[in-house]
Amino acid sequence: MIRAEHLHKNFDDFAALSDMTINVKSGSVYGLIGVNGSGKTTALKTITGIIRPDGGEVDFDGEPVYENLKVKQRMGFIPDDLHFFGSYTLKDSAQFYKRLFLRWDNGRYREMLELFALPESKRLSRFSKGMLKQAAFILTMATKPDYLILDEPIDGLDPIVRKLVWKYIMADVAEREMSVLVSSHNLREMEGVCDTVGIVDKGRIVLERDLDELRSDIHKVQAAWSKPADSEVIGNDSDLKILRREKSGAVEHLIIRANRDLLETKIGELQPLVFDLLPLSLEEIFIYELGGERDALKQLLF
Repeated sequence: MIRAEHLHKNFDDFAALSDMTINVKSGSVYGLIGVNGSGKTTALKTITGIIRPDGGEVDFDGEPVYENLKVKQRMGFIPDDLHFFGSYTLKDSAQFYKRLFLRWDNGRYREMLELFALPESKRLSRFSKGMLKQAAFILTMATKPDYLILDEPIDGLDPIVRKLVWKYIMADVAEREMSVLVSSHNLREMEGVCDTVGIVDKGRIVLERDLDELRSDIHKVQAAWSKPADSEVIGNDSDLKILRREKSGAVEHLIIRANRDLLETKIGELQPLVFDLLPLSLEEIFIYELGGERDALKQLLF
């Protein structure tokens, strides 16, 4: 389990993190989501022990992370801004990782090298950005980490490589109960892999929910009413929180936060002419759940 509680970090007068708390369960994938500049990268570098927080605590299964070699032996971190020794080949880097990480699995390294089809003897300085991300992933996963922290892991990768990356991650989550913390601004990618999501805005967590729970209490409704006044009846119902409503002819479209059974009962009692519950994407859920708190968050819908 990865636990970060009440993290604060200032750079001069800028508050990069503000009372941020994140808990990643063993064997789960936690998606840290936010627009560029929201604090995701600072959060990950603080959680991995690269940056020391001004306040708050970080521990991995009860062990503090900062300057703790024992914890970092069990951690894999792939940042968005990758750095390798320019003169090294992938083979050289594998030997370097092998000396650093006690769990290095050479069989897995060879297997992944073949699947990803990277040139082992080519200098990394001549790799494209996408190739460097693949190289970092191969090296990191060959260390068989208990904790995997990823910053925008699939940017620049083609769809086939993305599937390979997530295949290995999800296999380790299922088989070894690896804990994964992944940051992204791409909600579509996160929707299929995360158990829990937290959205970051201005260095703080503004919403943190299990995905199943999140989907169970926010709904898109399409309805046409028998009587015009029924629309006002729904709008004034204190048990139903209407986050958005639009009308197109006789049909009204509403985003409502409520228990599904209660919602169906309340609307059913009015005997509408049309009543459909439509699926919401994770992108839509976040935007409507936040209620348009900030215009920048609309960037998440793309």
